[in-house]
Amino acid sequence: MSTVSDVDSAMFTDWLLRIEAEYREMPGLQLTERQMQRLWTLDSWTCAVLVHVLVTRGVLRETRGRAYMLAAASR
Repeated sequence: MSTVSDVDSAMFTDWLLRIEAEYREMPGLQLTERQMQRLWTLDSWTCAVLVHVLVTRGVLRETRGRAYMLAAASR
């Protein structure tokens, strides 16, 4: 039987995979957190946590303009 936290964890993992996949499909993509919120219909807290995880894992990096892009695309 699934618990609420299991569902939340699975949804969170799905979001991480989806966002990373979209950035990898479009290596030049640069989005601010606000743009991510609108594009993927995320609330600000969830978006901030997802971005933090993706930056910490080295998937995304922050630009000078406070947008986020694929870290590998900047090397």
